[in-house]
Amino acid sequence: MKTAIVILNWNGKGHLYKYLPHVIKYTNLNECDVYVADNGSTDNSVAFVEETYPQIKLIKLDKNYGFAGGYNKALENVEADIFCLLNSDARVSKNWVNPVLEIFKNEADVAAIQPKILCDRDWSRFEHAGAAGGLIDKYGYPFCRGRIMDTIEYDNGQYNKNTDIFWASGACLFIRAEIFKANNGFDADYFAHMEEIDLCWRLKNQGHRILFVYESKVYHYGGATLEYNNPRKLYLNFRNSLWTLYKNYTGSFLRGIMFKRMLIDTLAIVKYAVTFDLKNAAAIVKAHLAYYNSKPKLKIKRKALQQNITKRNHIEILQSSIVIQFFIRNCKTYNDLQSLRKAVMAKAKRRGY
Repeated sequence: MKTAIVILNWNGKGHLYKYLPHVIKYTNLNECDVYVADNGSTDNSVAFVEETYPQIKLIKLDKNYGFAGGYNKALENVEADIFCLLNSDARVSKNWVNPVLEIFKNEADVAAIQPKILCDRDWSRFEHAGAAGGLIDKYGYPFCRGRIMDTIEYDNGQYNKNTDIFWASGACLFIRAEIFKANNGFDADYFAHMEEIDLCWRLKNQGHRILFVYESKVYHYGGATLEYNNPRKLYLNFRNSLWTLYKNYTGSFLRGIMFKRMLIDTLAIVKYAVTFDLKNAAAIVKAHLAYYNSKPKLKIKRKALQQNITKRNHIEILQSSIVIQFFIRNCKTYNDLQSLRKAVMAKAKRRGY
């Protein structure tokens, strides 16, 4: 099974210097090709790779196409059975590829896989972007096993079981090349953030499985391009989340879902405003305006996607608001959510529902 590890780089020479040695050390280069796809860097990244790692293949793009467009263009030039999209600030570990390839060989319905993603700043904790596998609530807010909102868990082995998830993090995403190409890859309009969630939702709607494989470990530094509290990042996350929800939601209650989502977002705007974080408040407002301005194009995308749906119900979608569960019901971890769900079901059973 031919595998290509593709690292998208934009002015990340420092990260390449720090993390590429681990990719070389812990990857069997007889079985995997390693690529650096450069997104029009101006920091001498390309020269560094050429001079230091001649065994790495270079793809040179003419400008910065963002995460989504950059990977789409880069992967047009890569022939493989499995693509591994790896962030430039990710530290791989021993035997990080083999457990994933074994799943792909033995389970044909698995389209994409995410390893366990731990924090390279603190190896005892999960990392924000992916943790132990991505989930989502009915209003389009993503969260992870191991990370809800900004509460990040320690890795105590509580998620040491391969399991189906809703989305796999773009920090380290293994995906069948044929499926990636058949779905035209990422939506390049996203530029960056949430594009992997959109792609995974599309795959789930087609009946494919997304899997978390705990035996594979990657340590992600995070925030390499934009820090987590950056207004630009907040804008992209909110805008792209609204796009993703509108495009992929398959129920008959889309209008009601979107209305409630807007109300929840409004609470976020108020929260930022009352704490005098006006830049982040403005970023969410700007994201909403961008969503409404994009509606004509989104309607065309939604219509095309809805024609290819074979599965409409996904147990990985939380059928309530993660915001309410976190702030009102004090569910700070995925296991808290599971415990609350079991308690609600038990109560309903006692009442004869």
